[in-house]
Amino acid sequence: MAIIVTGASGLLGSALVEALRAEGREVVRLVRREPREAGEAYWQPREQVIDLAALEGADGVVHLAGASIGDRRWSEAYKRELVASRVEGTRVLVDALRQVETRPRVLLSASGVDFYGDTGDRVIDESAARGEGFLAGLCAAWEGEAERAAEAGVRTAFTRTGLVLSRRGGALGRMLPIFR
Repeated sequence: MAIIVTGASGLLGSALVEALRAEGREVVRLVRREPREAGEAYWQPREQVIDLAALEGADGVVHLAGASIGDRRWSEAYKRELVASRVEGTRVLVDALRQVETRPRVLLSASGVDFYGDTGDRVIDESAARGEGFLAGLCAAWEGEAERAAEAGVRTAFTRTGLVLSRRGGALGRMLPIFR
C-alpha cells in the first residue's frame, strides 16, 4: 500500500520521497502535470481535479503542497495565491479522500509555526492558542480544511514547520552563495 505525497517536488517533499523510497516504501507523487512515470498521479487543485484511484486504499497521505512563503514579496495577489495553494488545495484533497471507498489511515498535513504568530521570547508548544496576523490566519484556515478529513474517519495530524535549512534550497540555499 502506498503513501501519497503532494508537494513532492519541493524541498521537503523531495527529501521525504527519497527517504521513503530508500526504506522500500511505495510512494505515489501527486503531480500537476501529465504523469510521466510509474509512481505519479495527476491532480490539479485549481481545477478541482484529482486521480481518485491513486488515493484508493493508500496507507497515508502527506500533504506538503503550497506556494512558497519566501520566494517573493507578498503583494495582495501573492497572498491570494498563498491562500489558494494551501486552503483550496487542501479542500480538493480532503474532498477526494472523503469520496474514496477505502480511505487512507492518516493524513499528515503541512502547516507552519506561524500559526502561533509572533510569540517573542515566550516558550510555546502545540497547545498554545492561534496567534494574530496573515500567516496565523492562513495556517488556521489550512488546518481547518485538513481537519475535515478527521470527520470522515481519517486520522489527521499537522507538522508545523519553521524555517527549513538545507543546502538544496530554502532560506539557507539562498544565503550560502553570499558566504562563498
